[in-house]
Amino acid sequence: MRRNSLLVFLCVPAVCFGQAPPASPMIRASLQKYVDSGDISGAVAVVGQADRLVACEAIGQADLAAKTPMAADALFRIASMTKPITAIGIMMLADEGRLNVNDKVEKYLPEFKNQMLVAKRDFDTLVLKKPARPIAIKDLLTHTSGLPGGYPAGLSDLYTKRNRTLAEAALVMSQRPLEFEPGSKWAYCNTGMDTLGRIIEVVSGKSYEQFLQVRLFDRLGMNDTTFYPSAEQLKRVATLYRKPQNGPLKPAANPLIKLTKGAKFPIPAGGLFSTGSNLATLYSMMLHRGAWQGKRLLSEAAVAEMTKVQTDDLPNVGFVPGSAWGLGWSIVKEPQGVTAMLSPGTFGHGGAFGTQAWIDPAQNLFVVLLIQRTGLANSDASPMRQSLQEAAVRAIK
Repeated sequence: MRRNSLLVFLCVPAVCFGQAPPASPMIRASLQKYVDSGDISGAVAVVGQADRLVACEAIGQADLAAKTPMAADALFRIASMTKPITAIGIMMLADEGRLNVNDKVEKYLPEFKNQMLVAKRDFDTLVLKKPARPIAIKDLLTHTSGLPGGYPAGLSDLYTKRNRTLAEAALVMSQRPLEFEPGSKWAYCNTGMDTLGRIIEVVSGKSYEQFLQVRLFDRLGMNDTTFYPSAEQLKRVATLYRKPQNGPLKPAANPLIKLTKGAKFPIPAGGLFSTGSNLATLYSMMLHRGAWQGKRLLSEAAVAEMTKVQTDDLPNVGFVPGSAWGLGWSIVKEPQGVTAMLSPGTFGHGGAFGTQAWIDPAQNLFVVLLIQRTGLANSDASPMRQSLQEAAVRAIK
């Protein structure tokens, strides 16, 4: 039985680039089938080019129990899609000559001096040694630092309690031994991205979230991109769902990113909420190689450095075959499978709740998928992502 098949709403006029998007049955159909099958409650999808909005579709429902239709301005937890935005903040400071990505982390965070490396692990005993070199900012951006990916016991719930500052979190991580030699291996590392947030604070003299607000979100008009949604914005946050085996969607009881009253920790690795239109503006800026409507936010050199392969020949990089890593961005090195329709050099990032966004400069294309689903086996390889990307490429031909 088909469900919610009529609950499809075009984005409101002027939601992206000041343009009313054309109707796109093909884009809509690419995701409607997953709403009808009960895999997702709804979605917002935005497809565009540097100066043209191809489609902006709001599909299904934001809240199944309340039967709230999905709206174009719905807010989503974008989780790890925050990471490239943190990297943009770092590169803004690099453009100003206030840091260099090859600098040692300890230059800005002295607590990282004399960090040690696990040489041997034997039951409850660790043998430590000095690493060949200290970790650099570039290692944090490429997930090759060797830092443990999560926080230790006692701080393992930091993302849900949000009761520590970035300074406190960075201090804790500085005292933990590295798990491998910096630059020798790729291992996805949330704590490394959080450490970058602290570096932004130290170098800029502003809080991490204030720096991004003033230097990026305000300048791009991203008024619905925030670490701490307002009361009005909370009313527009799409419900996060899980899907029990052989059962219907149910609200996720314990979302990774909780909205804790008085939260102090913004989560540079994954704390942002945003909308389809806000993200479309950001990715259009990246297609414009760092500029937007006459404003220069990043140098072309910085964009080029961020979006080129930085992991060289390291094996097992990323979450799907053919992946590499730039500075804060996943890169499609060899298109295949879920990325087969994209060009080499496409860059983007996904999030823990199924959200995805990819920028293909060769095809002058960006694709944004916003859903709220836990429990996907691999959201980077989700069939929803593949279906939308295939439709997006067809839509611009």
